Amino acid sequence: MMIHEVTAEVGKHRARKRVGRGRASGHGKTSGRGHNGAGSRSGNFVRPQFEGGGLPYFRRIPHRGFTNTNFRTHFWIVNLGDILAMPQFAKGGEITKDALIDAGLIRDHTRPLKVLGDLKNKHGVEIASVGVKLTVTAERVSASARTQIEGAGGSVTELGTRRDRVRGIDRESGDLTPKNLTKKLKRSKPRDAAAAGGKKKKKK
Repeated sequence: MMIHEVTAEVGKHRARKRVGRGRASGHGKTSGRGHNGAGSRSGNFVRPQFEGGGLPYFRRIPHRGFTNTNFRTHFWIVNLGDILAMPQFAKGGEITKDALIDAGLIRDHTRPLKVLGDLKNKHGVEIASVGVKLTVTAERVSASARTQIEGAGGSVTELGTRRDRVRGIDRESGDLTPKNLTKKLKRSKPRDAAAAGGKKKKKK
């Protein structure tokens, strides 16, 4: 008869390794802790980034100042030449995100739309002028694109990006100076408002 045939609980619980009990413990003189040093003492801690005392990796890589890459606004970029090359816009019409998605010029609504004034389409064919009436509604429209669209009798509405709205910039007004550069208000109630809400209890 084997021990595992006596009970199914055999091997389920294992006694912990008793460290520092000498050669009689069965784990050698140093019990798996090596020779003297910080590693043989209790409470020792080595950070994961430690590289044995050499210059760590995060100090070896070059640092060249601040970058705003993480805060960059990514646009769907569409040129006027690509818009006018589509059959549905050959005679003018409304240019919106939905219309450009249906035309296959942009993918979805995940990014703001920016219209540029280049009249050369993706095939390298350049159009002489706009020549049709376009009603463009986008987050950004370049100055050259606005000039050409309005020169052909069309209209442009710049909605502005989320960053523009947060900073208080109205792109239709012509004044691009930020209006909201003050610090955000704290969510907690002011002390004066809290005091006005109820009287403090008198101490007995």
